[in-house]
Amino acid sequence: MHIKDWSIRITQREKPLRVHLIGVAGSGMSGLALLLLEMGHQVSGSDRVTSAETERLQGLGLRFSSPHTAEAVREADLVVFSSAIRPENPAFAEALARNIPLLRRAECLAAILNTKKGVVVSGTHGKTTTSSMTAHILREAGMRPSHYVGAEIPILGSNAHWEEAGEYMVAEGDESDGTLVLYEPVCSLVLNVEAEHLDHYRDIDHICEVFATLLDQTRGRIVYCKECPVATRLQSGRDHAVSYGWQDADYVAEDLRELRGSSAFRVMRGGELLGDIELGIPGRHNVLNALAAIAVADGVGANFALIARALSTFAGAKRRFETRYLSANYRIVDDYGHHPTELAATLQTARSLKPVRVVVLFQPHRYSRTQALADDFGRSLQAADEVFITDVYAASEKPIEGVSGVTLVEAMKRHGDIKVTSVPDLSIAHHQVGNALQPGDLLITLGAGNVHEAGTRIADDLKILEEMLRLVPEGDIEGKLYEPMRRHTTMLVGGPAQFWLEPHTFEAFAACVGYCRERGIAVRVVGRGSNLLVRDGGIRGAVIHPTGGVFSAVRVEGDTVIAGVGARLKKVASAAQSAGIGGFEWMEGIPGNVGGALRMNAGAMGVEMFDQVVSLTFLDEDGEIRTRQRDEITAEYRNVGELRRNFALEVVLSGTPDSKENIQRRWDESRAKRQKTQPIAASAGCMFKNRELIPAGKLVDEMGLKGCRVGHAEVSAIHGNFIVNTGGAKTADVLALVEQIRDKARAERGIEMEMEVKVIGEDDYTF
Repeated sequence: MHIKDWSIRITQREKPLRVHLIGVAGSGMSGLALLLLEMGHQVSGSDRVTSAETERLQGLGLRFSSPHTAEAVREADLVVFSSAIRPENPAFAEALARNIPLLRRAECLAAILNTKKGVVVSGTHGKTTTSSMTAHILREAGMRPSHYVGAEIPILGSNAHWEEAGEYMVAEGDESDGTLVLYEPVCSLVLNVEAEHLDHYRDIDHICEVFATLLDQTRGRIVYCKECPVATRLQSGRDHAVSYGWQDADYVAEDLRELRGSSAFRVMRGGELLGDIELGIPGRHNVLNALAAIAVADGVGANFALIARALSTFAGAKRRFETRYLSANYRIVDDYGHHPTELAATLQTARSLKPVRVVVLFQPHRYSRTQALADDFGRSLQAADEVFITDVYAASEKPIEGVSGVTLVEAMKRHGDIKVTSVPDLSIAHHQVGNALQPGDLLITLGAGNVHEAGTRIADDLKILEEMLRLVPEGDIEGKLYEPMRRHTTMLVGGPAQFWLEPHTFEAFAACVGYCRERGIAVRVVGRGSNLLVRDGGIRGAVIHPTGGVFSAVRVEGDTVIAGVGARLKKVASAAQSAGIGGFEWMEGIPGNVGGALRMNAGAMGVEMFDQVVSLTFLDEDGEIRTRQRDEITAEYRNVGELRRNFALEVVLSGTPDSKENIQRRWDESRAKRQKTQPIAASAGCMFKNRELIPAGKLVDEMGLKGCRVGHAEVSAIHGNFIVNTGGAKTADVLALVEQIRDKARAERGIEMEMEVKVIGEDDYTF
């Protein structure tokens, strides 16, 4: 049956069709489902997955099934399928076997469009924005248009709508597979024509053939962009063609003003002023899109005042320079752009908002496009300040050997010196991108795939982080997202902390803890990260690193030293020596901070931390700051139970008066012993607790395990109780080596070795 015959069948309301859509969860197919439902047909659909869109459509009458089955199509009068459907699909195969009529998505859309005065918006870029602008203008002008566009349009309410009483239907025409030739509209709009979708077309001439056929079949006005030489060439000799552009066109935009988040300009038609426009979205490319929509609306008789009012309220389409997060310090934007021209336009729009920096997370779309346009991408992305590139979103393509996201990283380096980083795994790309953000940045997630998910994660966490930073006066706390814990552990390993917070006052510390407890966000307090291993999956929740201000302060009063928990042990020992107070020499070679030493009851040279504690100030479980004397606190070997529930803030430590010379002598002896018996490579300190009968290091030595390796983690050849990072080790390497040691001790000596180093965090990335 010809498309014209289906146009007749589809409009016979007394004989509704049973229509089944294969691949109904896709944006294009879901729009068709909505049109058919609103036309009164009985619509069913199937897909591999359930989505929010299929759930919404079920509420409107769609009978949905997942996965695809042969049974789903058996009662259908017509089966419509998307371009992604393969012949082996069971629903498709059953329709063929039963001789049920099959239409491609575009054929079904053409059958519907051809029942109205169709307005087809075509071009390589900008179709969704321009078609939704046009539909919105005609609606505001009282023309009650139907529409079908390629994304969710908040101001239109949905990506498709059937209006029985209206004459016009605005539709986005997809050029990717040549189906533009199916339409016979009363108006065609050609935004631009470039070499694109070369997996389907031979070359630009082949693409032009398809556009030319569409224009040959257009029954009325043709609107084209004068700024595009190919589109201009295609209109040559056509009587009903009108142009738009910056100059020497039928419709011209003058006096362009780029405002923060919007644009203003004057519209000239044939050299005469039509009026002023304030467009509700930014960007020079969107001014051109608006001119195109104006030319269409003006051609069908829409009042210019109503056109201007409509454009002032137009807020854009989903994933078209869509702001996902906005604060005084950050803006996160998502955009569907996946072609070099689109990227250039999007980055120009971003610059018009005058951020301090433009940061891009780009997900290339299709291997063939990445390979063919690598140099163009490399040039376009130079307009950013920092770029992260994921691996390729394949869509339906098979990989091409040697083509990946790295292809574009290399292309960028050939064309400039903008900082660019490969982040192949999109599921964790947000960790590097989010950690790189600085106040004043505008982050754009770019691409036709699922890159927007990374922006959503960053936006969700950034909102929480900024809320915490606003709890206290500016300067009392600093924070970052996804801070790598390898920067904050002496072993130099560990995944990211979801929220990294550095309070400088007791009040800021208490405010962070209170915020997190009220919302069920886990809290960890970390000092310099000695005696600590963070798993490679990182730490979900907030990691508080008290530093600066009161936390780094050390002062001497009489024979005592008062230190904040962020102070380094070496700093405490130096302050004591300068004041002629002995007893602190054991701290000199320990790399940790006071807070960690208190939590672990750290020690050396026969001295433990709590041997010298006079009093301790801490934040309790109720959020109160309290001080306790030493005899009120129970401290055990490498464990202080009280500090599992409470957070130390400041401590008073006692010493004994002594000469600086004696202190220096003991200090030198301690340092010499450490240098002789302990490795200088990155480690977490002693890995295992010492046994009563045999020290852990001696046990490891006797079992012949010195020098054993897993990955880049190695048992030190100097001291058997140290595992060192030889460079680039993962926490998983360290823990695998720990288990080898424990297994051998258990099997050969019957000894259970207990870890002294604390292990925290997630094995896999969960945030």
